[in-house]
Amino acid sequence: MISTLSAPAAVTAGMNVMSSVMRGARRLVHNDLALLSNFLPVPLLCPARSSAPLLTCQQNRKFASKQVKGQRKDQKDKKVKVKVDKQEVEIRQTMTVASLAEAMNKDFDHVFEALLNTSVDVDSLEPDSVLEEKWIKEVVKRSGMKFRWAKLSDSRERPNRDVHRRPAADPSSLAPRPPVVTIMGHVDHGKTTLLDSLRKSQIVSTEAGGITQHIGAFLVQLPTGEKITFLDTPGHAAFSSMRARGANATDIVILVVAADDGVMNQTVESIQHAKRANVPMIVAVNKCDKPQADPQRVKRELLAYDVVCEEFGGDVQAIHVSALKGDNLMALAEATVTLAEVLELKAEPSGLVEGIIIESRTDKGKGSVTTAIVQRGSLKRGCVLVAGKSWAKVRFLLDENGRAVTEAGPSAAVEVVGWKELPSAGEIILEVESEQRAREVVEWRAYEEEQQKLQEEQSVIELKQKQHLEEYKKEREGLTHLSWRQRKSALYRANKGKFAVRPSEKTQRDEHSLPLIIKGDVDGSVEAILNILDSYDAQQQCQMEVVHFGIGDVSENDVNMAQMFTGSIYGFNVGASKPIQQLAVRSGVPLRLHTIIYKLIDELKDELSSKLPPLVSENVIGEATVLAMFDVSVGKKKVPVAGCRIQKGQLDRRLKFRLIRGRDIVWEGSLAALKHHKDDVQVVKVGMECGLSADSDVAFKPGDVIVCYEEVDTPQVTSWDPGF
Repeated sequence: MISTLSAPAAVTAGMNVMSSVMRGARRLVHNDLALLSNFLPVPLLCPARSSAPLLTCQQNRKFASKQVKGQRKDQKDKKVKVKVDKQEVEIRQTMTVASLAEAMNKDFDHVFEALLNTSVDVDSLEPDSVLEEKWIKEVVKRSGMKFRWAKLSDSRERPNRDVHRRPAADPSSLAPRPPVVTIMGHVDHGKTTLLDSLRKSQIVSTEAGGITQHIGAFLVQLPTGEKITFLDTPGHAAFSSMRARGANATDIVILVVAADDGVMNQTVESIQHAKRANVPMIVAVNKCDKPQADPQRVKRELLAYDVVCEEFGGDVQAIHVSALKGDNLMALAEATVTLAEVLELKAEPSGLVEGIIIESRTDKGKGSVTTAIVQRGSLKRGCVLVAGKSWAKVRFLLDENGRAVTEAGPSAAVEVVGWKELPSAGEIILEVESEQRAREVVEWRAYEEEQQKLQEEQSVIELKQKQHLEEYKKEREGLTHLSWRQRKSALYRANKGKFAVRPSEKTQRDEHSLPLIIKGDVDGSVEAILNILDSYDAQQQCQMEVVHFGIGDVSENDVNMAQMFTGSIYGFNVGASKPIQQLAVRSGVPLRLHTIIYKLIDELKDELSSKLPPLVSENVIGEATVLAMFDVSVGKKKVPVAGCRIQKGQLDRRLKFRLIRGRDIVWEGSLAALKHHKDDVQVVKVGMECGLSADSDVAFKPGDVIVCYEEVDTPQVTSWDPGF
């Protein structure tokens, strides 16, 4: 019968049957759910608490889907969680509100806010209130942070790996040694000429400008057979640190004073260095061959500085010499040897080497080279040395003439080649057992210096924190009686305008500034220049700062750095290759190379002066007296005109004018017109009469004085005086 029905009728009949089934199912669900559970699995049923029909329980319907191999049917899609780095807070079992806020790097009002809507009575809390452990954790969690328990500090101190001088040697192992003699005195008093006569060589001709600009160390053997190590220190005012270093490394000081000049500035300074180092002196009165020489005046002048010669009952020998002619030099040498015998100079020739660096420089072929004086032991090739934060395995030992030597004993002055880095002049040289030990010493000294810097920085930070805390407490002093909510509101009202008026943090370099890059041939020269720059006291006129200094020729990095800082390069006794000079020209970097130190300082002063704005001065050209006042019609406008007579100089219409009434300046400006009779003129000279009108409304009165002046720009000169 069904097969005979048409297609639409069959569809209608099927839908009726389905509707009947659904109605029966609903009745069954509502009437007897337990009976239905025997025929259908539980997941297909709606929960008993749901009143929704079975076929509308969308959350329990399942759809056919393709199952991937190895995938569970009931596996749900997993969401990818983004890992967030939370701030870690170090907590302890008993913490106050203030200490917890400090650990979180927050204000303690933040802790109060985090404890809102908890059982803690927030209004009763104070900054010194102790919190329970669970509330400490709760505050940290609510702040979006994570906590970790504080651990007891168990850091170990790093063992000291430094090296020190050996204990004093057994007197029986000591052997006589040559004296180390430093020649000191004022510039151009003949120190190098004196040493030149003793060495029979021409040292003066090699010094730029005829003045010594380095420490020269030489071993001189006298005709009598005695050996003396001489140090020739600079006498120029710029090299004070070199003279001090020479005095500290010596046994005897020969103070050279010119018989015609007498005691000068650097003579006094040399005396002070010798007394500070507790070194005996011998006075060499030089240039006694000159007609105007007066050795007795020199000795009397020395009395004022507590240098008493033997003639006046003192213990200081005074020898009259002429270094240029070689007069009486043997008497000076004998006096030096005699004083050395009295001092009984001895040293231990064996054992680990000890010495002092007199000078250091960078050589193109040899690398880092130092001039050193051996004070103890014997220095040989292959020795491992430490000086400051540098170490060396000695490759070569050279004497003052550049000849290689195999060994240098006490009091010998030698050049040491083989340094890994260039040590500073004045550093103590100590020999160690191996390269590994040398590295340990250098690492320890670098670590110690770093720790010292950290301590200094920490002290500055603590001082800033203390100041900030005092300001913070001062700000809250008047709010202590308020609750934390009232305090928060009051602070907000007080500080809401601060960020709006906060000054810009971006800083720009002042146009009146001069960044410098200093390059020198040896460490002592750079040190001398830096000491001079330390005396700069005109920062209010032009800021001067040394952004870099070093040893060796000017390099590309120096030019690039000078360009970056808009600075200048000053080189002393160094060179610059042609490509470097061309690079400096292209980059607009001033490159100033000198071989005489006072010329370098003079050019630096000139550059500092060029950075200063010119001083504007007034030059009065002429004066005129107003005789009468009248108005002249120009078009439809009446212009006030002053009739004047020139009393001094002349009036020039192109210059500036000033109207003076009594002692007051009434007007300053320019002229609109200047006439003699009816003719427009540029200049009116003394004795002539003229009419003039100002470029603005000015009420002239008879008796007023009109001054014609010009403004002249005068170059300003820096007030810095380096002392020479």
